[in-house]
Amino acid sequence: MVASTHWLASAAGMAVLEGGGNAFDAAVAAGFALHVVEPHLNGPGGEVPAIFVTAGDQRPTVLCGQGVAPAAATIDRFAGLELVPGTGLLPATVPGAVPAWLTLLRDHGTLALRDVLTYAIGYAEAGYVPISGLRQTVGAVEEMFRKAWPTSAEQWLPLPGPGEVQRNRPLAATYRRLLDETEAVGPDREAQLDAAITAWSEGFVAEAIDTFCRTPVLDDSGEPHAGLLTGQDCAAWRPSYEAPVSLRTNGWTVYKVGPWCQGPVLLQQLALLDALGPLPDHGSADLVHRITEVAKLAFADREAWYGEGSEVSVDELLAAGYAKERAALVGAEASLELRPGAPGDRTLRLPRYLTTQRPEAASAQLGALGDPTVSRHGTTRGDTCHLDVADRWGNMISATPSGGWLQSSPTIPALGFCLGTRGQMFWLEEGLPASLVPGRRPRATLTPSFARRDGRLLAFGTPGGDQQDQWQLGFFLNHAVFGLDLQASIDAPAWHTTAFPSSFYPRTTVPGGLVAESRLGEPVLAELARRGHRVTVSDGWSLGRLSAVARDEDGLLRAAANPRGMQGYAVGR
Repeated sequence: MVASTHWLASAAGMAVLEGGGNAFDAAVAAGFALHVVEPHLNGPGGEVPAIFVTAGDQRPTVLCGQGVAPAAATIDRFAGLELVPGTGLLPATVPGAVPAWLTLLRDHGTLALRDVLTYAIGYAEAGYVPISGLRQTVGAVEEMFRKAWPTSAEQWLPLPGPGEVQRNRPLAATYRRLLDETEAVGPDREAQLDAAITAWSEGFVAEAIDTFCRTPVLDDSGEPHAGLLTGQDCAAWRPSYEAPVSLRTNGWTVYKVGPWCQGPVLLQQLALLDALGPLPDHGSADLVHRITEVAKLAFADREAWYGEGSEVSVDELLAAGYAKERAALVGAEASLELRPGAPGDRTLRLPRYLTTQRPEAASAQLGALGDPTVSRHGTTRGDTCHLDVADRWGNMISATPSGGWLQSSPTIPALGFCLGTRGQMFWLEEGLPASLVPGRRPRATLTPSFARRDGRLLAFGTPGGDQQDQWQLGFFLNHAVFGLDLQASIDAPAWHTTAFPSSFYPRTTVPGGLVAESRLGEPVLAELARRGHRVTVSDGWSLGRLSAVARDEDGLLRAAANPRGMQGYAVGR
């Protein structure tokens, strides 16, 4: 089974499975395909975290494909800026996506790189019909490309007409050169993949990145800046494996990536809901209100305590006593405050920018379908792709590739892709869990999910920036508590709150903000407004791009994908 956010990626993954590859071969093929067909949502210059189990080891494992801040990226180097810019070269971290996919293929796949990369090369060379979100994104930044980022203008302009195809021949050439250098070492598959990782991180790709980063480019600070990322930064980093964090709830164990991303916030929400007792009726105003208020509390803790520099453990944040204490703050009316807790009676400290500037947006930004909200300067709120794969042998993976968005950094012409901007999620203030520190991972939003109940396994996720673990919470409760099947759990009306600081530049918040699909119904929406929520009504089918795969105890495979946008696709046999 393959489920992803784009039908061509799902088709590539399924073709690999049909040809005898395993789930990891298929995931890599789908991941590389997503780089080509959803370039406004992810790219080779971005990152990917994943959670997986193998046929031989059913314990979930995290693959970290999130690169780190460059060695030169000290807070002093950003003097004069309040925030790390959200576009350009300054916010680039080490590109982690491709090394992570190559590492996964080497360690757990069965096929050669050529066998899985051929689909992406084909789409890049022969072309694909761009989805509407891609066309809208390029249209939004066309003027900026023409005036400030000529390499991006050369790659992405003019937009193809209706029914015409988009190509990326420079990226195809990069992948073909990668294959040439890979196969030059001989026929051994593992040696070939080691060579591919070296060529990417230490060879011609790293060299092109280093050269390109030395030229200043305009970013959304309004000034041109050169990048800090070097080829040595790329050479010094490699993907890694680590244990997930988890919570037992409703008969399931839910697994997430650790607090260098926002993953534990899903577990915190579940812990608070457990502390509040049985859930209100499905689809009711009481349910939406409770989940929304719980989300505000969990995401407030994210702002205070998540990041590689945190002294607070996930166990402390998930402790029953702490969850009960936090859950007691949920009232009958919508809270308009940011209320982090103080686990272990620690002294609370939020970033100065949040406590002195309090950047508030006039209304919620509707990141419809999980696609990014993009300004004409390339500033992006929301992002990402997602894929889930399961095979007949018992391998399963959930992965959320993102970053390297075409609109957020200028195209490197020698490579056909741009760098990521995940560094915008660091704070330019010493001593915070998510402070900018050379060699540290940013507190990212990418958050794949895995769950187990007895012998049943479930992999799921969605794009959507800060909304990812809100939409995933709704999906999981629909399935685990209310008994809906996978597709119905995805199809059910969705909502999210914007009442906490965005992870994306310029880090705005909407106090009391609640974005909800109109299918919740006028009585429910009116009741939520009466309780003090600042309700923004979205189109009935507009929030989230979830996908999921599951394996039952008897080995039966299931999958589902999001109908919103008519783009996601689940396929299997």
